[in-house]
Amino acid sequence: MKDRRKLLKRIAWFGGVGLFAAVLIWKALDIANCLPFSGPAPAPSNEAETDSEIAWEVPEFEAVDQDGKPFKLSDMKGKVWLADFVFTNCNTVCPPMTANMALLQKRLKFEGLDVEIVSFSVDPERDDQKAIHEFAKQHNVDFSNWHFLTGYPFEEIQKLSRETFKAEVRMDPESDQVVHGTQFYLIDQSGKIRKFYNGVRPDDDQIVHDVKELLGK
Repeated sequence: MKDRRKLLKRIAWFGGVGLFAAVLIWKALDIANCLPFSGPAPAPSNEAETDSEIAWEVPEFEAVDQDGKPFKLSDMKGKVWLADFVFTNCNTVCPPMTANMALLQKRLKFEGLDVEIVSFSVDPERDDQKAIHEFAKQHNVDFSNWHFLTGYPFEEIQKLSRETFKAEVRMDPESDQVVHGTQFYLIDQSGKIRKFYNGVRPDDDQIVHDVKELLGK
């Protein structure tokens, strides 16, 4: 009987430790600075929604690319493109998102698909040309068809992300990080968002399939 009580106490103790650890992990994820924010303009979070027929129109915007050259929406007219929101000082999801996009870029080129890539910086004050090129070098970015945009006020990219891409962007008051969505977006030739995907764990096969549909291949 005593041995049984000791066993039960031990199980209860380990259970309590496990619960405490789970709470700590949950809290850590909850405050991870780059994870989607469940605020008034929530980021798309349901992967099943990627099959929805959406047509969110991207408004005109003005920016500069990684080389300081002017870039605007009309530069993408008639093109299929992928977009995401990242920043070079990100210490959580931006590196894997960028690495995933780089792999996807190679896959699309191998498939012979003409697709442009646009990465919007959500930290435009710090993301200058030097920071962008250093970040790109670390994550195998090929700038031949990839445009890393900056040069606009933070409030503008915040509004674009919230109102058009349906994902929150905000500064984290407790760190130097920026809270933002982690999706990849597929935009058609008319500048309308057609699909979105999990940028941390993208389904490259599905993205390639959807791109081929837009290109009529």
